[in-house]
Amino acid sequence: MAFIDDSILDAALDALDGAIENLYITSQEATTYAGAQTTYKLGTKATPTTTGPANGDATGRKLTIDAITDGTVDATGTATHWALCDNSATLLLATGALAAPLAITATNTFTLTAFDVEFPDPA
Repeated sequence: MAFIDDSILDAALDALDGAIENLYITSQEATTYAGAQTTYKLGTKATPTTTGPANGDATGRKLTIDAITDGTVDATGTATHWALCDNSATLLLATGALAAPLAITATNTFTLTAFDVEFPDPA
């Protein structure tokens, strides 16, 4: 496939944006909702704010998860991934690696720099 109109990619990103209820930081990449919300969860940010959709960094379209300054740390450990979840539907929406591992301690807060969920243009 050589072309997908931006409006189609934006519709997918808008659906993602509308479904996000929680961002979790996890000790490894979750492959299920239970993995993100329970098994590997180290911290939670309820209703993270977003920006976009917008042009991707190289091609395509992106949704930016805005910087987090007040995430709640639920357990001590090293977070390596993020997970976006729709808790009402018990659905893992998207996951990815953190820019760098994050050592955290229970009852503290965590911060993250902004990051993107991006759909590149088809090749």
